[in-house]
Amino acid sequence: MKAEGHPEYFVTTIRCACGHEFETRATRKDIRVEICSSCHPLFTGKQKLVDSEGRVERFKKKYGNKRTY
Repeated sequence: MKAEGHPEYFVTTIRCACGHEFETRATRKDIRVEICSSCHPLFTGKQKLVDSEGRVERFKKKYGNKRTY
């Protein structure tokens, strides 16, 4: 097997935009991410709506709070 077949691993710090950071091993030295498990809505239970051009308001106006079971 070739000696150069595997990448070099570093101890790296992963930093999120929310300020959370942790250490792991990776092939890159510093990694910056926009969203992590500390701020992701799936893990936190908090939903963040990103409204682009009033689409959320148009949807709510069109359909309202109708419940169909």
